Amino acid sequence: MFIHWFPGHMTKAIRAMRKDMAIVNSVIYVIDSRAPKACINPTFDEIIGNKPRLYVLNKADLVPKEELDKWLAYFKEQPNSGCIWANSTKNTNSAVFINALKTLNEEKIVRFKNRGVKKTIRAMVIGVPNCGKSTLINSLIAKKKTITGNRPGVTRSMQWVSIDQYIDLVDTPGTLYPDFSDQEKATYLAMIGSINDDILDITELAAETIKYLCDNNYKEAFKLRYNLQEIRENSLDNLTAIAKQKGFLLKGGQYDLERASKAVVNDFRKQAFGKIILEKI
Repeated sequence: MFIHWFPGHMTKAIRAMRKDMAIVNSVIYVIDSRAPKACINPTFDEIIGNKPRLYVLNKADLVPKEELDKWLAYFKEQPNSGCIWANSTKNTNSAVFINALKTLNEEKIVRFKNRGVKKTIRAMVIGVPNCGKSTLINSLIAKKKTITGNRPGVTRSMQWVSIDQYIDLVDTPGTLYPDFSDQEKATYLAMIGSINDDILDITELAAETIKYLCDNNYKEAFKLRYNLQEIRENSLDNLTAIAKQKGFLLKGGQYDLERASKAVVNDFRKQAFGKIILEKI
């Protein structure tokens, strides 16, 4: 399965990010905890430069805690960076988020404070599609939704949201890599739903999902989910067995492999096989 998806709006988004980064003090880098490495967009690194980064390992409740802790430590060790985690089902603890961002920018805040000036940290929220950026922002502004609007020196198209007297946020569209040279990362992003399903061969994606499950100690969970007695080498045989067990039939009595494929992919995304992290340290 070869994956490539970089629609025109993403090109525009990256162009806008390059332009707007000049007035941004920090970056909130939202990452899906199920595929942390795949969520790191090389294009972002060049755009961000040496600005402070707060990595947010989002959807942390979907992965094993011991693996999450390793990634938290990893990102905290990166230069000029901090890292916190966020839950997919509960609102983010705004105090933890705000304190982490203030700590990253403490020197700048103190420097301006000593001059008698209140320094507002402008932070840009970035991430691949479906990483949970909008949910994160909505949980942070749930109690005080203040649209700060246009400000001097701020591009008119940017809409800033104040979450604290010292912090304003601006969201950006979910953006992927212009070039998927690493197809394993592309596959992982497809598995977690960061690539539009409409451009994918869903049967091939299901086959990749089954292969990952069976190669990484989830074979029994997979068999149990679909009441299978064995796993076949041929992915179509496995999908046929699933369609048979589920009663997925087309007109004429043929097994509906597309529906079986969608079931596998959706079950993976809904943790039907347990908490899974695709990339480990």
